[in-house]
Amino acid sequence: MKKIILRPFRYLSPFFIFVLAIIGFKSHGLICWFVPIYIFFIIPILELIMKPVAENVGEEVEDQIRNDKFYDWILYTVVILQYASLYLFLSNISGNSGFDLMGQIISMGILCGTFGINVGHELGHRKSVFDQFLAKSLLLTSLYTHFFIEHNKGHHAHVATGEDPSSAILGQSIYSFWPQTVFGTYFKAWKINLAELKKKDLSFFSFQNEMLLFTCAQLILIGIIGINFGLYTLCFFLISATIGALLLETVNYIEHYGLVRKRNPSGNFERVLPKHSWNSNHLLGRLMLFELSRHSDHHYLASRKYQVLRHHDDAPQMPTGYPGMIVLALFPPLWFRVMNRQLKKYESIISA
Repeated sequence: MKKIILRPFRYLSPFFIFVLAIIGFKSHGLICWFVPIYIFFIIPILELIMKPVAENVGEEVEDQIRNDKFYDWILYTVVILQYASLYLFLSNISGNSGFDLMGQIISMGILCGTFGINVGHELGHRKSVFDQFLAKSLLLTSLYTHFFIEHNKGHHAHVATGEDPSSAILGQSIYSFWPQTVFGTYFKAWKINLAELKKKDLSFFSFQNEMLLFTCAQLILIGIIGINFGLYTLCFFLISATIGALLLETVNYIEHYGLVRKRNPSGNFERVLPKHSWNSNHLLGRLMLFELSRHSDHHYLASRKYQVLRHHDDAPQMPTGYPGMIVLALFPPLWFRVMNRQLKKYESIISA
């Protein structure tokens, strides 16, 4: 019982990243780089030492954990902290230059990817209108609101097929994947959106045209930042938002690299199964990204909340956690050497 009560508090650990970022936004020197150092150096080293934790929540307590509102309030707090951090970033960055400036821009970009898009992704799968509003608000901080449409209605339906721009094929480098997914998901979101308008017999300028509303919201945010903080600060924000988007798409790259769904005799693709996503049970990465690394279960049942995502024995496993895999992906020869070997290791599961 005590373990169940204390369990949600471990998901407060990602807030340490906010603390580091806020300190960095108001400081100079190496402190400005504490966020990228922590995420892409310290955590990967620790995850090479620490063993992955594959245990699942017991069925007898899963309902209790699923319905515990404290887990939801953690995500709601992220929304407040994300916008507070963005304001502090915009307010403090204009007087900096060089080494300090680069560290602060990258730190804000990490917040955009880790909290803006990732938590927006989690809330975007909820049925509540309030939760979905918060999801869109978080995605707005990365200027990546189209993700709400394409991810839920495109990626989850077409993952691990040639119809999904967010699924990387065998032998594809991250640098080839980035333009494919960034532009592909944006245009696919418009395609999905326009098809829905046509189906409902609504005009392009309907208030149900979400892509149009998203575009307007992003332009308004850009205008507000430009008017209140100046053109240079706006440029810094745009770079941070781009870093956030590329961080998300790098995660997409590592989550589905080389995995393919088969076609049934009917010509349709087989159902999405745990074997169609790379999974990681490395605890630090799991907590930092609110269990996103248990991605096999997320695609198997997208409505399952982060706190009850499960490990599957028939899911291919990454050799380390997400932070380390993201760094590895930036070096294609090393990535291919490690992950192509990993594909062979799980060949019997993947091809079953």
